[in-house]
Amino acid sequence: MWRRRRIFDDFFRELDEIDRLFDRMFESMRSWRGIEGIEEQPLYWGFSVRLGPEGVPEIQTFGNVEAAPTLRTGVREPYVETMVDEKNGELVVTAELPGVTKEDIKINATENSVEIVAERDDRKYRKVVALDAEVEPSSAKARYNNGVLEIKFKLKSPPKKGVNIKVE
Repeated sequence: MWRRRRIFDDFFRELDEIDRLFDRMFESMRSWRGIEGIEEQPLYWGFSVRLGPEGVPEIQTFGNVEAAPTLRTGVREPYVETMVDEKNGELVVTAELPGVTKEDIKINATENSVEIVAERDDRKYRKVVALDAEVEPSSAKARYNNGVLEIKFKLKSPPKKGVNIKVE
């Protein structure tokens, strides 16, 4: 009999610890209420993981809340993906911008980066994206459909390949 009671004691002790953890989490969220504008906008944070060169994972975050609970008020950082299409000699930038129209979007590009800004009522997005290869900014063509912005650039020159180095 003693053994069964001890198993349940451990189980309930773990449940109490989870309950205290949630209490601390919600208490820390209450402190966000003092931040101007927080009641008017949803909070969201996400991440994307993809395999980069040589199978090394790359993690990209997006949203209006940083990993630590601090709010970037007013402006959201959209999810953005870049891809070099060597076959067609293009670099494609794709950004998720739900809730805006194409008239709300402003794009400014250089050879090495592109800035995406969109604003409509309570939706504000901004992100500066470092490009994986040099592009010709004047060649850019942008399309916006169903909340997804796609920008295609002609590559200025093929992306630079790395050099294999022998380890001695």
